[in-house]
Amino acid sequence: MDTVIVQLPDGPAVLAGARRERPELLRMGPGESADFGRGAPGRPVAVRLDDRGVSRRAGEVTAAEDYWRLSNFSGSATYVVENLEGAGEHVKVAPGRLGAPVPFEFSRVVLPSVTGTTHFKVFAPQHAFLDGGAESGGGGEHTVSPFALDPTSKYFLVLLALCEPRLRDASAAAVPGVNDVLERLRALPSCRKLTRSAVNYHIDYLAEAKLRLRGEEDREPGAAGRTGRKREELAALALRFDLVREDHLPLLPPPAR
Repeated sequence: MDTVIVQLPDGPAVLAGARRERPELLRMGPGESADFGRGAPGRPVAVRLDDRGVSRRAGEVTAAEDYWRLSNFSGSATYVVENLEGAGEHVKVAPGRLGAPVPFEFSRVVLPSVTGTTHFKVFAPQHAFLDGGAESGGGGEHTVSPFALDPTSKYFLVLLALCEPRLRDASAAAVPGVNDVLERLRALPSCRKLTRSAVNYHIDYLAEAKLRLRGEEDREPGAAGRTGRKREELAALALRFDLVREDHLPLLPPPAR
C-alpha cells in the first residue's frame, strides 16, 4: 500500500513549455526511502532538484505507516516543510538532522537555492482517524476508518461539492462537472485561488489514494474514465457509506437562489 506520494518537480522540458497532463509521482510504501538533490554523474537521485545551490545529495524522504520522515544531509542549510492545508504552519529541519517526523498530509519541502527557493511536494494519504468515539476497554489498537478523510481539507470540499446535488435532492441524477465544482468552491476564502487543474488533481487524489477506486492498471496518464465516470463513482461511494452527509453542507457557500 502506498503510504507516501512524492510529486516530482517539473523537469527542464516542462519548464521550457512542453505540456505534461499530469504530474509525475513517486509512490512509496512503509520503510522505503527516496533521496533528493542535484545528483551527480553516475549517481542519480530519485527526486532531482536542478539548482546549483542545492547539494548533489541534499537529503532523504522515508515513508512510515501514515507519515514520513525527512533527513537533511546539508551541513549549513535549513529546510522548511510547509503544511499546504494550514495557515502558515510549518516545521524546520536543521542541517544534519536525520529522520525528522513530518505530521502533515499535504506538504511542500522548501530548500534555499541560487534562484531563491526550490521545492517538491509530499503527500501522506493514509493518515488515520478514529471511526466514531473513543472505544473503552479491551485494550489493543483503536479501530480506524477504512476511508481516512479530513473534513478540513480541500479534497473533502471537492468531494462534498460532487455529492451536493444528491444530498439536497436524492432524485438528482447529474454529478457536477469540474467547472461546476470550481465555481461552487471559489466563493470560499480558502478556495479563491483554486484552479481547474487543482480540482482535477483532488479528484485523482480521492480516486487513487483516499477512496481507492482504481487498480494499478488504471494509474497511467490518460486512463479511461478519468472524468465523468470517476466523478460518478466517487459520489456514489461517498454517499453509500455516508462519508459526506447533510451536516457537512454548511462547509460549502450558501447555494445560489
